[in-house]
Amino acid sequence: MFNLVDKRSRSKRIAFTLLLIVGCLSIIGHTTAAGSGGTDVHIELSIKDGMENTAIGVGLAILIGVYILIIFETVHRTLAAALGGLIAVIALNYFTNEPALSLKAVTTMIDWETIGLLLGMMVMVGVISHTGVFEWFAVEAYKRSEGSIWSLVVILCIVTAVLSAFLDNVTTILLLTPVTIQLAKVLDLQPVPLLIAEVLFSNIGGAATMIGDPPNIMIGSGLSPDAIERAEGGKYAELAADGVNFNDFIIEMAPGIMMTVVPAFMLLKWMYRDEFSGKRIRDVAELESKYGIKDYKMLTTSGFILGLVILGFFLHPITHMPVSWIALGGAVLMLLVTTRHDLDEPLEEVEWTTLLFFAGLFVLVHSLQYMGVINFIGEYVEQAIVWFPQGEDGIIRLTAAMLILLWVSAVASAFIDNIPYTATMIPIVLQISQGANVDLGPLIWALAFGACLGGNGTLIGASANVVMAGMSEEAGYPVSFNEFFKAGFPMMILTTAIVSLYMVLVYAVGGGGVMWKLALLGITMIGIVYQVYRGRSKGKNLAESLVDHDLEELKDLAGEKLSKAKSAVIGITESE
Repeated sequence: MFNLVDKRSRSKRIAFTLLLIVGCLSIIGHTTAAGSGGTDVHIELSIKDGMENTAIGVGLAILIGVYILIIFETVHRTLAAALGGLIAVIALNYFTNEPALSLKAVTTMIDWETIGLLLGMMVMVGVISHTGVFEWFAVEAYKRSEGSIWSLVVILCIVTAVLSAFLDNVTTILLLTPVTIQLAKVLDLQPVPLLIAEVLFSNIGGAATMIGDPPNIMIGSGLSPDAIERAEGGKYAELAADGVNFNDFIIEMAPGIMMTVVPAFMLLKWMYRDEFSGKRIRDVAELESKYGIKDYKMLTTSGFILGLVILGFFLHPITHMPVSWIALGGAVLMLLVTTRHDLDEPLEEVEWTTLLFFAGLFVLVHSLQYMGVINFIGEYVEQAIVWFPQGEDGIIRLTAAMLILLWVSAVASAFIDNIPYTATMIPIVLQISQGANVDLGPLIWALAFGACLGGNGTLIGASANVVMAGMSEEAGYPVSFNEFFKAGFPMMILTTAIVSLYMVLVYAVGGGGVMWKLALLGITMIGIVYQVYRGRSKGKNLAESLVDHDLEELKDLAGEKLSKAKSAVIGITESE
């Protein structure tokens, strides 16, 4: 137990004071604390009459300019986001009827929920990293892989996807990135392909549950029956019955996500066929002695606190306690009980450039929102949907609405961080459902699938991507925009296409019935079992069996047939 009177415990006393502040703020206004900036901007701005189209054009130009800077790496992505946010605010100030924007007004555009969550988790990861648990996990993963690089990739991706389904995917990436980097160093591998593979599966796995991905959390909160009934003074009260809850996400989205797993692994193996092939043989005993747990006491204490934080995340739908305060409270508590390190040391593990990047990106996107860029997209989506006839029982328009919203959300979320995009699209989904006379439920799942899977499209498409890139760069392994795009965008296209088929079969053909979901899930599981059985029968391990295909066999068969045909032709020629 620490002594608050001891002058040598300055760091502990500071942490204790911060903990009291966090507790007081949480009790006083936990429902309105951090995070409202990202989902409900507190300032009201209007564009000058006759300048709406010009504002949209300027907003699009600013967005494209920022992307050019990031893609060509002219400046650091944090500076690019900050510059884009600054120019966007200046442009917004010119186009609006209101006076000059104050700093206070601009800061309301920042999603403090995300910033607080990242800061708290980064501090906790920094403390836990001193225990050696990440090195220990890396050795255990290597032991399970038996030296096979691809087996190691499969283990890491499956662990990432499962954890991301039950934790926020940002939290999962914060925990696993240090493990992966350490493992790559031990095995003399390039960590960037491993990290990209992990974050792709983090976004895929996070889509399966309400708490797995920030867009799902926002959808579950903003499109619940109570939220719909209260939206815009009861304008959409008739749609409240179609609102969603925690269990709905698992029932509706998990089967579709399961259908993407094996194809995603196949694509991953094909894209990184050189990097993920071969073996790395190391002395396990030497690794265990060199990379074991360094401080069991600290690991037990910090692990217990981390467990409490994760429990708080799970209870968020019940307690409605902002996850940022849960993470920050856990970070402060962990600092309090840490006796071997000063306050400065864990804070050095915080990726400040990543936090600044998010701040700039949020200001940029919300400025574009005020300028009408995102509503511009929403209006065109609605017009495209209304163009389709209802058809028998409304199936034609429903199918068009699902696919259009799904693909627009996927592509848009790839190029605009999916958190502010989702926040903007939630009221638009209600508008589309009422205006186009389309069932709300399928539209909600189309938005959720598109926003989550679309995050894989580019490096800045999802928060987890940015966090991974920041931590990797800090460790000396920068991840470029183009390198991520080459792997992430094809993965986004593949998974979105599979989910498109799932949604058409379930909601258009099957009418949203449970039997269709169970049937598709059953077929998927049988397919996975057969895939593994076929691969194992050929002498392949479990990881190789997942990506086993008949292409090589077809090549051999074709070569054999071609050889026989050639011999036959030669024989006929000689006889003549």
